[in-house]
Amino acid sequence: MQLKNLLLPSCLIFVTSLFSQISNIQTFGEPLTEEIAMTKFPADPEANGVVLYKRGNYSVDEVGGYIMLIKEIHGKIKVIDAKNFKHSTIEIPYYREKNVREKVTNLKGITHNGAVKEYVGENAIFDTDETVNWSNIKFTFPNVQNGSILEYTYRIETPYFFNFGSWEFQDELPVLYSELHTEIPGNFSYNRTLFGNFPLAVNYAEIKKACFVLNGFDVPGDCESATYVMQNLPAFKEEEYMLSKKNYIPRMKYEVIEIVDLTGSKSTYTNTWEDVDKKFRYDKDLGRQLKYSDFFKEQLPAAIFTIPDALERAKAIYYYFQETMFWNKEYRILSDIRVKDAFESKTGNSSEINLGLINALEAAGLDAKIMLIASRSQPLPTKQYPVLTDFNYALVYLNINNTEYLLDATDKYNPFGVLPLRDLNMEGRVMDFKNGSYWLPIEPFKKNMHYVNMQLTADESGQFSGKVNEVSTGYISVEKRKKYNQYNLEEIIKTKQGKNESLNITNLEIQNEKDLEQPYTENFDISLHEQPVGDNLFIYPFLMQPYFSENPFKKETRQYPIDFGFPVTNNYLISFNLGNQYKMVQMPSSRILKLPHNDGEVSIVYNQTANKINIRLSVKLSNHVFAPEAYKSLREFFTELIKIQSEEPIQLKKI
Repeated sequence: MQLKNLLLPSCLIFVTSLFSQISNIQTFGEPLTEEIAMTKFPADPEANGVVLYKRGNYSVDEVGGYIMLIKEIHGKIKVIDAKNFKHSTIEIPYYREKNVREKVTNLKGITHNGAVKEYVGENAIFDTDETVNWSNIKFTFPNVQNGSILEYTYRIETPYFFNFGSWEFQDELPVLYSELHTEIPGNFSYNRTLFGNFPLAVNYAEIKKACFVLNGFDVPGDCESATYVMQNLPAFKEEEYMLSKKNYIPRMKYEVIEIVDLTGSKSTYTNTWEDVDKKFRYDKDLGRQLKYSDFFKEQLPAAIFTIPDALERAKAIYYYFQETMFWNKEYRILSDIRVKDAFESKTGNSSEINLGLINALEAAGLDAKIMLIASRSQPLPTKQYPVLTDFNYALVYLNINNTEYLLDATDKYNPFGVLPLRDLNMEGRVMDFKNGSYWLPIEPFKKNMHYVNMQLTADESGQFSGKVNEVSTGYISVEKRKKYNQYNLEEIIKTKQGKNESLNITNLEIQNEKDLEQPYTENFDISLHEQPVGDNLFIYPFLMQPYFSENPFKKETRQYPIDFGFPVTNNYLISFNLGNQYKMVQMPSSRILKLPHNDGEVSIVYNQTANKINIRLSVKLSNHVFAPEAYKSLREFFTELIKIQSEEPIQLKKI
């Protein structure tokens, strides 16, 4: 992800005649001849469609006696392969607060099939509420065929100048032309940031005289007119183990700094972090929600507060909240946070649960603070200046004897200090209202292990049976508990042996189902019913599903960084006692493969002593974040691992 400086008002070009040369304004409902004639896209033969044209025209104007931000969008998409085309539905998100909402108008959609036009009917347009503050208008184009051109236009009128948003130049389809044009009056000040690695074909700004006219005012205002264009962009293709695609898609983001109204009064939106700290300290939805330590001292069991060890006291409070509070799956940081009401109802949004936890920790004499983050599905927060809308989640920062812990009590299966995977998004902002806020890296829990010990012996009939012990810790134990704690033992057995029809599992015992502080342990008996080929028996020794069961990196190249979320260790110890039933004919070779910089290794050791075969597989990813340049080594690493686990049998012969 790169940030690029853009043309700013101090270096504007005072030329207006160039506008027609740099901006591509097309007429709705009139596709170009070459667009109609297009039947394929040689630059990307796999593409089932192409974005021919997309233009956003953003301006400020008077609507119904109110000054509004106006967003006008016009787009055209060419369908190459209708059978596999997945982009015939257009979604238009819009913002709302109680009785005030953005207004979507002038919505039109046309499917062009040659000279035939088929319009999107009103009954095909749906308006749904997605979250407390966001709704979505959706419509699907009719009669989509090979060669269709799908054209749409709409206008958004919004009083929310902070919601200028961002313009994404790239798409999941190849893009021939994408333009953002803005005309912003001089009394509106915005920061602009360009994300991504693609260059602007046009990066132009000028002063446009007398562009802003209001009824009752004799003197019109000047505007900054800016045009940003990208052309011939490849389709964005999401890759395995990556953060939010918005970190990488080329986009222009506007963030309002200041607005001066017609009376000369200033409204400041973007401040320094010092200003933000002061504001949040007294904000009713954040700072003031940390004033209830006395309330929680009365509500929690008194015995918790008498635990002498600070860490054990903190754990007791964390697990009390985790067990008694139910997360309603809503995210909040800037509104609708009422920790007392949530605690009394035992249900709340993410901030209500975690801010309540902070209050209770402070009531116990512990040093706890809010930490604002963007969850893993969101783009990383801008660090150039405070952008509060970049954050969507609040964690708990806890310091005990200079050891730092990050907590999130919303999930039921995460031990103390093990954040949910959705929280692992590089870094966040600790809101220290006394000494000033600061950035802090979000480090995942390190000890994430899956261990399998399998001991099998051949009986007189030649069948192998024995015992298996599986142990999981850290994030792997979280995954196991989430998966299995909702099942009974019979259902778990079916799930485990469903991956291999030759297995039969009995006498399953699970330890520490509820005790999150302890490893999740599975003990069971196993019998193997592999069919021989003549006198030979071929056994693939990794009978229990490994942590990495397939190669996630099948493509030749990689464009974006790899983020596994957390480091992983996967160890197998396997023993086959052949008794007097078999002799070993062929065994795979022992070997080791290491990643550069000691970032990981896979090693396999085969050993035969008398009539016993011992196997040790060790898989370790010491690092969890890799640059695209490491892709070749990672791909080789996983290719070798999957080959060891699923393609290399032991050949035995019946005696």
